Amino acid sequence: MIKKILIANRGEIACRVIKTARRMGIATVAIYSDADEAALHVRMADEAVRIGPPPAGESYLLADKIIETCKHVGADAVHPGYGFLSERASFREALDKAGITFIGPPAGAIAAMGDKIESKKLAREAGVNVVPGFVGEIEDVDHAVSIAGDIGYPVMMKASAGGGGKGMRLAYSEKDVREGFPSVRSEGLNSFGDERVFIEKFVESPRHIEIQVLADSHGNCVYLGERECSIQRRHQKVIEEAPSPFVTPEMRQKMGEQAVELAKAVGYTSAGTVEFIAGADRSFYFLEMNTRLQVEHPVTEMITGLDLVEQMIRVAAGEKLDFTQDDVTLTGWAIESRVYAEDPYRSFLPSIGRLTAYEPPVEVEGAVRVDTGVVPGSEISMFYDPMIAKLITYGETREEAIDRNLEALGQYVVRGIGNNIDFLSAVMQHPRFREGNITTGFIAEEYPEGFAGAPLTDMQTVQLVAAAAAIQATDTARTANITGQLNGSPAYGREWVITLDGDPHFVAIDGDAPDFDLHYGGEDHELESGYLPGDPLFLGKLGGQEFAVEVERQEVGYRLGIAGSRHHVRTLSPRTYELSEHMIEKVPPDLSKLLLCPMPGLVVTVHVKEGDPVEAGQPLAVVEAMKMENILRAEKAGTVASIKAEAGDSLAVDDVIMEFE
Repeated sequence: MIKKILIANRGEIACRVIKTARRMGIATVAIYSDADEAALHVRMADEAVRIGPPPAGESYLLADKIIETCKHVGADAVHPGYGFLSERASFREALDKAGITFIGPPAGAIAAMGDKIESKKLAREAGVNVVPGFVGEIEDVDHAVSIAGDIGYPVMMKASAGGGGKGMRLAYSEKDVREGFPSVRSEGLNSFGDERVFIEKFVESPRHIEIQVLADSHGNCVYLGERECSIQRRHQKVIEEAPSPFVTPEMRQKMGEQAVELAKAVGYTSAGTVEFIAGADRSFYFLEMNTRLQVEHPVTEMITGLDLVEQMIRVAAGEKLDFTQDDVTLTGWAIESRVYAEDPYRSFLPSIGRLTAYEPPVEVEGAVRVDTGVVPGSEISMFYDPMIAKLITYGETREEAIDRNLEALGQYVVRGIGNNIDFLSAVMQHPRFREGNITTGFIAEEYPEGFAGAPLTDMQTVQLVAAAAAIQATDTARTANITGQLNGSPAYGREWVITLDGDPHFVAIDGDAPDFDLHYGGEDHELESGYLPGDPLFLGKLGGQEFAVEVERQEVGYRLGIAGSRHHVRTLSPRTYELSEHMIEKVPPDLSKLLLCPMPGLVVTVHVKEGDPVEAGQPLAVVEAMKMENILRAEKAGTVASIKAEAGDSLAVDDVIMEFE
């Protein structure tokens, strides 16, 4: 058995591997860049070694330095996690040459499946359904336009070596191809060192369904059911589940058998994933094979009872699988939500900075699992992906798994950076999602104007008002007990006007924590809560129903969050509310003549010059953040008056890029 594993990765996946290795009695070595010196995976591992500066190209992608580190610390195996070097055949070959075990597939399988063009040829030869498209090298933009026209719009342009949503653009017209093709090629070159691009037919109303395979070096290969990964934004998965509400037993068997045939055709060993795109008629086509552990592997672990990291380690050590296809059973349902550092209220722009507060939900064996790589005080860096954590919940039914995920999301506290928890909560409550009627276009179709928060139900409105009243009552009671006040203790009433985003709600409250009597909306309510001033979460029970409200004190009032929405809340006496109606409203400044940087990032290109006329929708600049290129476009017609930034500049949020006349 392997004795010491070096984990050639960072963040939550490094922590995930360490947990299994520790349980198996295997020592672990973490590597870290200067940006990750205080990271959780560094603290968890038995040993930790600095690998280089923050940029991945100077640290986590240095194969030679990682192998040198293995020799130095005596690591006899490497687990690559996902991303970075996990799908680089040359890394596997170098480890083999050094006599170090790679916990993953052979170099030949990585090379064959890592090249999206070559993998489609092999899939076709193995009898796997393949999407119509152009398999070959594309010379330039004109060639790309010609190919797209022959296939028929819409088409998908993909970097041959791409992954994780990078190096992909959807084109509905020649204009889209001409605009998007250079970025696809550029992202492929910058992220993967390969500028080749291929184009294929885009299946409309598609679902993204993938099959988990597991193979040993003794000729055994099984499939472990499917995962539904259709909730995506910009081709980046957001929510995954297993099994899929769309897949029938017959479809599962066909997809699984094709996935196994492909794995056998390339001599695959270890855990791997064959991704398919499925149409509304349950036709399915091969997309790609990921020759590594997937981000969303925990949902498969939940419903099969298998530890995929353990299986990878055992296979790498030469062991046979100790079960067959007939032994694989899928029990219950699992949902995974990816908690990202991005602001859904600002078009999901990346958010970087320090986690001033971080409290994940409490883990419950067999029900709630949190895979994370951060702790309070951790920094989300612009150099790596924006993942904070993965929240995985299990239930006997899909509805139970969704309800648990929603409840657990409500127990998160994340401060200091933007996060997508409200958006995840909104999706969990969305009728279409709960029905299982989802496609990869779900987010674009259901939130075409962006995300503004989940709609409040009548019950949630009552819960917010009750929480605000109890918070005010608790804070006021605490204030009244302060000694040494002039003229004795302050007098305070128990009748207030609570404004939710400016809308008034009249309420009266009696009692003290943990038992309150609330009069609101012409009805009496019993409220239980042990809230104390300063608590980041208000946990209460109203009419026997438990609920959670995130509490964030602001300069004036509070910002309260409940079930996917945020609300500015003030609690006023009736007289103060009456007088507040006469306050003059502060008008925000006019920023329409400025192009502001929407996220911290690096300017890649500025497309215009001073004096140039621009039209609405015209690309003005490209800013790279968290390994993704973002095209900034003109909101309206105008003329460029001045340019304040150039390619290579590192900008903060709201830095001015250019001004218009």
